[in-house]
Amino acid sequence: MVSTPPETSLVLVAVITSPNDLEIARVLGWYRIPIRSAPKVIAVDYLAFYQTSAFKNDRWQIKYVAQVKGHELTTRAELLKDQLEHPHADQEYYKIQLGPLTPLPKPIPAGKWRRITFFYTTGAYLNKAKTVNDLVVASNERKTLWNALHERASDSQKYYVENPLEFKIDPAVLEEIFSIRENTEEYK
Repeated sequence: MVSTPPETSLVLVAVITSPNDLEIARVLGWYRIPIRSAPKVIAVDYLAFYQTSAFKNDRWQIKYVAQVKGHELTTRAELLKDQLEHPHADQEYYKIQLGPLTPLPKPIPAGKWRRITFFYTTGAYLNKAKTVNDLVVASNERKTLWNALHERASDSQKYYVENPLEFKIDPAVLEEIFSIRENTEEYK
């Protein structure tokens, strides 16, 4: 069964410029975005991959989506260790961690659109789209989309600790390691 994003999902349509980058997303579970050309909000629920002309028979369409699991800031050199001499090796990139690539029930062709940059849509639009143009959020719904993106951006800036490790350390071990002595005198 093919799974599609829930209707309320925030979706970033992302450009994937080479079959090798799609293979990295499929096998290694990540996608990179240069910070200098990144959209303002990357804390979305799904990425929908727009395939460029480099994909020959599969060009100019959205064929795959992937759930976003998280993101981090790194350099191109850290991401692509075999390209340390690349001119952009020291530039910062977002590394978007992904769930499995899922084929859409039917690819979404570009139609007249060819040159696409990042843009936002929703799961509802993605699930109903016949062409890429159908992914454009209607003007009367854009405020809701931007409010959701603004809220998501604010939340993604917060620091969360999930399931902090809890363990008990024998005071004798602490005493030995750090020369810490437990105070047995009553506090006055």
